[in-house]
Amino acid sequence: MWGRRRGRRGGRSAEELRVRRREREAALRKARRQEQLVSKRLLREDSAAEEGGQDRPDVVPDPLSEDEVLELLRGVQRGSEDRKRSLSRLRWALQNEETQQKFVRLDGSIRTLTGLFTSSLADLQLEAARCLHELSHSSVPTVAEACLPVTSYLLTYLSGHSLEFTELCLYTLGNLVVESEAVRKQLLPQGIIPVLASCIQSPHEAVLEGVGYVLSQLLQAKEAPTEIIPLVLDSVLPQHMLRLVCSGLKAGMGVAVEFAWCLHYIICRHKDNMVLLALGAVPALTSLLLDLASEIPQDAPEGLELLVCPVLRCLSNLLAQTDCQGQGQDGRLLIALFLILQCFLQQHPFLVQECLWLLNNLTADDPFFCSALLSLDLLPALLQLLTCSQMATVLALTVLCNIAEKGRFQCQQLLCQPLLPQLLPLLALPDPEAVGQCLELLHLLFLHCPEAAADFTRHGGHQALEQHQSTPELQERAQALLDMVRQPPGAPSACQATLPAFS
Repeated sequence: MWGRRRGRRGGRSAEELRVRRREREAALRKARRQEQLVSKRLLREDSAAEEGGQDRPDVVPDPLSEDEVLELLRGVQRGSEDRKRSLSRLRWALQNEETQQKFVRLDGSIRTLTGLFTSSLADLQLEAARCLHELSHSSVPTVAEACLPVTSYLLTYLSGHSLEFTELCLYTLGNLVVESEAVRKQLLPQGIIPVLASCIQSPHEAVLEGVGYVLSQLLQAKEAPTEIIPLVLDSVLPQHMLRLVCSGLKAGMGVAVEFAWCLHYIICRHKDNMVLLALGAVPALTSLLLDLASEIPQDAPEGLELLVCPVLRCLSNLLAQTDCQGQGQDGRLLIALFLILQCFLQQHPFLVQECLWLLNNLTADDPFFCSALLSLDLLPALLQLLTCSQMATVLALTVLCNIAEKGRFQCQQLLCQPLLPQLLPLLALPDPEAVGQCLELLHLLFLHCPEAAADFTRHGGHQALEQHQSTPELQERAQALLDMVRQPPGAPSACQATLPAFS
């Protein structure tokens, strides 16, 4: 819901509405960067603009009494010329959650809305759809479940001729999916996955973004790994999702972001991602990151970080699978990662740990990327991240361990940098995980380059290790390193003797 292109009249300008929508959606998507987010969407501003700003999306009406709600329903049920106006008043009232609950308890209320929603009169049909959309936004599960009779019609109308009506049906479906497992269980046999597979081939950006929203809500459901993801993978959805994500900004920022999160939810919640691997997801997403990184220095579009984040996660999780070894061996990916880090470090520091997670998975079992990181002279940039944040410290140390683990030559390359002096302050951190990872790195350096132990001692490392002799989870490893630095030159057996302490 980023790039709305339809003009509006009255009230707020179309551009102002687009800005408001982008700001709110950006906030929702930013929240997703740390955890899965189930969010509901409202298209209320659009109808407000159409009617000269009568509805104000930032003002919630007061709750109506039972009698007032009943009177509104009777006004809608009458076949008079004022029925559209009565529906408009009902929609306004349904913005209040108390009124919503009173309405769905009335006998025949949903049946009446369903009848108007399936009417042959386009203006009544659209207004009834807006009423249902308000109900779908309720946080009360019983309100969502009251809309069960209309789900099959919502699916049917996704193939309608009106772009606005199709979009409204999509977001109403997405909202209902969020709140109720009963709704999801009804929609699956009704064929929501094949319908979405058809809609994803639409040429309209607004429809594509709505499909992404519905799909992302389905894929976050607790039953998704067993009941929803297999259906999605058996459809044409994955290939179109990958196409829309990898088209970058051509399909629209909102579209790419929605489907990137959809891919992430599939990859992180499904053990076997052979379908995506067979579709070339790793090289395709790698190519996308290269393209995005090449655009960053010139003119990074608004919200680019919200696309980069799920793409990084998709690649990280795919590369962590054993079936993916050797895929994506392109040294340019490392350059792209550090360009992204350089661009977003100050304004969007959350991307640092996303980049480092991917860097860790690239270097964990693959000597190619360890060598490429050294040959491309990216080590100084990596060392700068050691003090970026608590999580970044642990991840950067883990990447350094991946490199050091490869052998003596790699350790010598690390020691050509001012690494040991930078490790000393990390040993004084209050975070046991960071200190433990630092001890692991020192062990690998001393193991492959025993001469580094003496250099470490000259920098005051002996005292830094001694302070951890009383820390239960660190004392064994600290003592093992103290034994290593005390060994005279030419006694490599001591290094071998300490290996079990770091297993």
